Amino acid sequence: MKRPGREAVKAVAAPGTVASAAGATASARPRLPARLRAAFDRAPRDTRDTLLLLAVIAFTTAPHLAHLPPWCSALTAGVLAWRATIALGNRALPGRWAMWVLLLLTGGLTLWTERTLLGREAGVTMLVALLALKTLELRARRDALVVFFLGFFLLLTQFLYSQSLLTGLWMLLALWGLLSALVLAHMPVGRPTLRQAAAVAARATALGLPLMALLFALFPRIGPLWGLPQDAAGKTGLSGTLRLGGVAELANDDAIAFRLRFFGPRPLDRQLYFRGPVLATTDGREWTRLVPTVAPAQRTRAELQTRGEPLRYEMTIEPGRLSVLPLLETTPEQPGSAPQLEGWLFNLRPDLQWQADRPLAERIRIEASAWLDFRHGPREPGPGLADFMRLPPNAHPRLRAWAAALRQQAELQRADAAALSQAVLQHIRNGGFTYTLEPGSYEGTDAIDAFWFDRKLGFCEHFAAAYVVAMRALDVPARIVTGYQGMDGAPQDGYWIVRQSNAHAWAEYWTAGSGWVRVDPTAAVSPERVQAGRSLAPAQGLVAGALYSLDPALAASLRDAWEAMNNRWNQWVLNYSRSQQFDLMRSLGFGTPSWQDLATLMIGTLCGLALAGAAWAWWDRHRQDPWLRLARRVAERLQRLGVPVLPHEPPRTRAQRVRQRLGAGGEALARELEALDRLRYAEATAARTVRRTWWPGFAATAKRTLRAA
Repeated sequence: MKRPGREAVKAVAAPGTVASAAGATASARPRLPARLRAAFDRAPRDTRDTLLLLAVIAFTTAPHLAHLPPWCSALTAGVLAWRATIALGNRALPGRWAMWVLLLLTGGLTLWTERTLLGREAGVTMLVALLALKTLELRARRDALVVFFLGFFLLLTQFLYSQSLLTGLWMLLALWGLLSALVLAHMPVGRPTLRQAAAVAARATALGLPLMALLFALFPRIGPLWGLPQDAAGKTGLSGTLRLGGVAELANDDAIAFRLRFFGPRPLDRQLYFRGPVLATTDGREWTRLVPTVAPAQRTRAELQTRGEPLRYEMTIEPGRLSVLPLLETTPEQPGSAPQLEGWLFNLRPDLQWQADRPLAERIRIEASAWLDFRHGPREPGPGLADFMRLPPNAHPRLRAWAAALRQQAELQRADAAALSQAVLQHIRNGGFTYTLEPGSYEGTDAIDAFWFDRKLGFCEHFAAAYVVAMRALDVPARIVTGYQGMDGAPQDGYWIVRQSNAHAWAEYWTAGSGWVRVDPTAAVSPERVQAGRSLAPAQGLVAGALYSLDPALAASLRDAWEAMNNRWNQWVLNYSRSQQFDLMRSLGFGTPSWQDLATLMIGTLCGLALAGAAWAWWDRHRQDPWLRLARRVAERLQRLGVPVLPHEPPRTRAQRVRQRLGAGGEALARELEALDRLRYAEATAARTVRRTWWPGFAATAKRTLRAA
């Protein structure tokens, strides 16, 4: 019997050796991303370039998915996946009948969902679908150029929906990808790497940046940058109505409502009331703006009186769904104080609401002046005050009974409105109420009664609404004011931040001799909310909550840095206005700039740049590839000798032609050409050196050969 070898004995003695070897083999195997990258690099160039183009199209289309009908998103994803499968399998493209079916299907579905083939929504839907369908016709470079054109146009359409900094960065990356694919399409020879194409695209983009900046600075401004509603219009902010729990939901939104810059001392936190919609009509569940029941001549008037010095401030308001400016209380309607913005009309209502002529669907920047010490409203009773005392029949019976009992107290039977207000606030202070962002639902009950007597859990709108109901039950005119109160504790990039989480509701009651008096019932149970101007912290999302739990300081600094970048984007780009253009021209020496000066400056600068570009191109034409110029000069000398020369031939081929044409008489000239061939393909030989050392000898030899011939 044959004995096992030494290696077999070792393997039996150490069974883990085989497993270790297998593990070593597995560990040596490339990981999945590396294998995919290797497969991508090994793919034929047409396949690789097509897959790159499809990936760029998907990246460019991705931001539109939130605005597209579901069928368009599904069709686009399916067509791109189908085209990728065709490229990977080297299969034939679909026939024209299939393309016609898909085209008719796209048009029919667009007409069905949008009810038209015109307009922004229908146009973007068709553009995305047609861009995807065009990839199924990539048979020639002409088809690829159409795809690139549609891709660049699709980039611009994204700014119809949003002009945020994040959108700009996303579109910049998409532009880089499209330019890289375009560069590859214009490099048909060989197999250029993606890195090489991306570098060329990046350089082209960098060369275009100065011209882009010039056009941005000097192109006439007719309105906002793109002139269309954008960003968060209609999605956030005060709603103009109030239902218990609505402000608490808004306070969970940490988005920025507006930014402030004061041209003077910063006000105290308790003075920071930004007035929004004033609500005075209720059906027992919801509060809305006043529907007057008296003639216009009998309605209450503003009768605003200001005291002290004004405070000048600048406000950049984010897009919202209302047409009310949340200005600092109080901003009067007088020259130099009232907000003004070209293309807009602002009006101060009798209840001190600043009304715009249209919803604030775009970001605007205004300057105004506010007087923090003021009085407003009629000083004497009038018929219009009855509108602020109405309560729905049979609503809030328990609170009405409580108010009647309160009024029967001896010390309050002859009390004025101010004393009655203090009595109501005293009940809030001592009644066991809790200020919370999560008061729960009051649906199915009389919400005011349930809050006042049973649960006693509420946010600012609960306290403001219950206070106003109590005052009206005491026969005192009262109303709810919504808006914002307070702001962040520290400025960002020179601007103070007021967030949606600073949304607030307070109240006003009317008293003879003083008019409307502000009172904040929330301060009775949570004085720090008003004194420090800090709202309850909203619940964090999953990622933000985890980051805040790990390092709150880092999370706060990251948020502040991002918001500061957004602010600079808003101030320097989105809010770059006509007045800033004229300020730029004044700094350039124009005393009283006009549109004609702006057009002259822009056209003159563009012409100067065009001339500079032409001069550079002329110089670059003579600078690039001096070997070609040398070859032309050599060819001219050889043609004088009757030697046939082709443009693509190297010097050694021309040397053979010299020997064939001139024989022994051209041997010296042929050796010169062979020397040039060696110099041309040496590792480091400059054309300038060849012109100085080789060319004189060649020219002399050619001259002697010509004389001999």
